[in-house]
Amino acid sequence: MRRRVAVTGMSVVTALGTEVTEFWDKLCAGKSGIGRLRRFDVSNFKVQFGGEIADFDPAEVVSSREVKRLDRFTQFALVGAQKAVDQSGIDLSAGDPYRHGVLTGSGIGGLHEIEQQHVKLFYRGPDKVSPFMIPKLMVNAASGNISVRFGLKGPNSAVATACASATNAIGDAFKLIQDDRADVMITGGSESAITPMGLSGFARMNALSKRNEQPEAASRPFDKDRDGFVLSEGAGIVVLEEYEHARRRGATIYAEVIGYGMSADASHMTAPDPEGNGAARAMASALRDARIDADKIDYINAHGTSTPLGDVAESTAIKTVFNSHAKRLAVSSTKSQLGHLLGASGGVEFVVGALSLHHQVIPPTINLDNADPDCDLDYVPNEAREAKVAKVLSNSFGFGGHNACLILGKGES
Repeated sequence: MRRRVAVTGMSVVTALGTEVTEFWDKLCAGKSGIGRLRRFDVSNFKVQFGGEIADFDPAEVVSSREVKRLDRFTQFALVGAQKAVDQSGIDLSAGDPYRHGVLTGSGIGGLHEIEQQHVKLFYRGPDKVSPFMIPKLMVNAASGNISVRFGLKGPNSAVATACASATNAIGDAFKLIQDDRADVMITGGSESAITPMGLSGFARMNALSKRNEQPEAASRPFDKDRDGFVLSEGAGIVVLEEYEHARRRGATIYAEVIGYGMSADASHMTAPDPEGNGAARAMASALRDARIDADKIDYINAHGTSTPLGDVAESTAIKTVFNSHAKRLAVSSTKSQLGHLLGASGGVEFVVGALSLHHQVIPPTINLDNADPDCDLDYVPNEAREAKVAKVLSNSFGFGGHNACLILGKGES
């Protein structure tokens, strides 16, 4: 018998807010977190804006000594983990540490550290490279540090599947609890790729929007005038818990994870399968895992990156899987407000899905002014919508052809 898995704690670290309530209020109000970048000089960059967390201060969770030993993406993850644990009300020290684990995702890891230490190596020589470089840049630095902080001795792993990383991490954590290999998992994703190298690399791929004069209008999923995604940073971290374990301690259950699917395009390293075949198979796999029919899904939080190819491929995939029900679905892309957090995006969007179930509200796709005729679904344009939401599908598709999908339910007993 498969065990049920509850969502009992959530956190976000985003350009739109770092507290769940503030974040949700702004999201539903259609606010944008995108603006001109301030952390380094972008005057000679082709793209000069993004979803930067300008006022991030890890001091409430991480000591000044620890900060020096943690890359920014790990700082995001630790702050997110502490806030998610606090919201859940769980006392991790009181349970069995061998049944508590961590599974986080990041597409790139410690890019800040790589850049900084390369400069030291190039200009000052090998003896000036920091001894903390390797443990700071590792993709598994987030999961390792969370494990150490809370004394979690159960399953511990890290996922790097580009923009699908956080969704794969949450899905894998879900399966560990469902299969009785853990009772509690801290999971999600973290990313901090707004660096000179990160910004210039994505810009050189022609992957980013170039609307320097209108940054808040730059991320426009499914709009015919979209011209690329907006690079953002942050984290989305959640506490997953075996359902009866959560009920016995009187925890608030925000949602229940009921399905997980993944697939590979096996088509191209950066472009999606134009027919969305891989994305469709991942969605269909999640539905099978959840043991529900397609018409039970009320809302899809789309991957919806605002790229010319990706939005069409995802819309096509949704129509393939949902057939006539596709026209009755609400589909929105919160990347229109948040930008693209790469490996962390699925963690933040999982939180959006849980909040949508909890509040019975669907957040909008902003900047959708002129719909692409090839994107002909209900994308909840520009205004949030109150609705009966019982099942949510969250999509994440990454470079390398990685596709991952999660299904959440309301979590009734």
